[in-house]
Amino acid sequence: MTGRQEIQAVIFAGFFAILVAQNAHASPASKAQIEQEIKSIVSSIVAGINDHDLNRATQFDSDDIVSMESGRPTSHGLEEEREGLGQTFHYAPNWRIYLVDENVDVADSGEMAIYRSTYNSESINDGVPMTNKVNFIAEFRRQPNGSFKVIWSVVSSIEKPHKK
Repeated sequence: MTGRQEIQAVIFAGFFAILVAQNAHASPASKAQIEQEIKSIVSSIVAGINDHDLNRATQFDSDDIVSMESGRPTSHGLEEEREGLGQTFHYAPNWRIYLVDENVDVADSGEMAIYRSTYNSESINDGVPMTNKVNFIAEFRRQPNGSFKVIWSVVSSIEKPHKK
């Protein structure tokens, strides 16, 4: 290889590295698209919860999801998550959640996002309508097929349940 060919190879390698680095980061437009995709996924999860549809409520959970929720032990895996949610549906047939606010932070790579929100959790306890605010935080990670799944989630009460 001549000196000129070596210089051209170094320049080509440099341009290639820059091109790869640029493509490794999600553009602002794609970050906005991912944010909307995550919000849409969570909307579908909430609809499943409010319909007490276990399959729909957990359709975006990864097989190895870790779920932490106030008042119950941490669940490990989709089966434990489904079991705990199913018990809640049985115990509180009137339980519904309603979005108060939400934010999505998308990683520059576009491979993961953190969803943060506040919900009103409403149910009827001993014939009395009750409500309380809860925080919901979850990590969504892109799967090999391009979809996003919940890897872990945390539900934490902000206040004690009180009469509505």
